Amino acid sequence: MQNMIQKELEKLSAFLSANYRETAVIVLAVLFFILHKYHPLEPSWSGALLYFFLLPVLSIIVVLRRNPLDFGLGIGNFRAWWPYTLATIIVAVPVLFAVSGIDSLREYYTRPDLDLLTYTIDILIYLFSWEFIFRGFILFGLRDKLGILSVVIQMVPFVILHFGKPELEVISTIFTGLWFGYICYRGNSFWPAFIIHAVINISFIIFVNICP
Repeated sequence: MQNMIQKELEKLSAFLSANYRETAVIVLAVLFFILHKYHPLEPSWSGALLYFFLLPVLSIIVVLRRNPLDFGLGIGNFRAWWPYTLATIIVAVPVLFAVSGIDSLREYYTRPDLDLLTYTIDILIYLFSWEFIFRGFILFGLRDKLGILSVVIQMVPFVILHFGKPELEVISTIFTGLWFGYICYRGNSFWPAFIIHAVINISFIIFVNICP
């Protein structure tokens, strides 16, 4: 019995050693999600900045011993990603306007005391950090070993963290999560996802609150 347990532990140790980087990325990302959930900071953008950007970057340097620029922080292949980014925005904005009248979405995104400038600054910081942990830390942390499958994997926590929002939006994140991940994978940068997400969010807030 003891020998069997020892062999299993040796197999587990060998597996973790062979997949150290990928295991560290997944474990750390889950830890950061937990910290963000149970130790929130105010304002909300500061918690996102800490848990979704600063700690992942620190982990890249200290734990993974890599350059953060290798995790999508660089501009990447701009020629590869800008057409996808522009096309996505051109398609998304009219769709957002069309669905902005749906009651569940309007109720969730109505801001009675909206200060658009303050909101824009806050959400840009929040989404920058939010996009980095998915389309930067997780995507590029898994890419070398898993290839295009990393696009699918980063989509899963992205969808889960939308739980609590309107059902239609949560379902849509399956497709947007895959699409954002694919563009970033192709373009070797997390910036296109941040740009698209920022435009989508701010546009929808405007449609719901300023031009209903």
